[in-house]
Amino acid sequence: MRELAVVVVLLAACGRGGEPPIRLHGEWLVIENQTKMEWRDVSVSVNAYYRGVAPRVAPGGRLEAPLAGFVTGLGKRFDSGREHVMRVAVRATDANGTPVTLDWDEQTGPPLENR
Repeated sequence: MRELAVVVVLLAACGRGGEPPIRLHGEWLVIENQTKMEWRDVSVSVNAYYRGVAPRVAPGGRLEAPLAGFVTGLGKRFDSGREHVMRVAVRATDANGTPVTLDWDEQTGPPLENR
């Protein structure tokens, strides 16, 4: 079966110091690489059910994707009208081959809203 992936927009960061690396901006999810190493084979899951991927995120760069762009393996899209973001997991590998892990959970993390 063919895996569906969301296309994530890669943007250069402009020194966004002090902001969390995982945040919501309206209906968009923002993941920021706050390190000095490129991330490769980036995978983002929302609520452990919806997924999006990006080939890389530059050091100091970020990726942004509309929540509606995250899909299940069967093609179901995230519906902000019926669901809210409870958990975000980011997995990647840095330029040295070291695993990158970022997690946010509404039970333990600061709120994602209004960022």
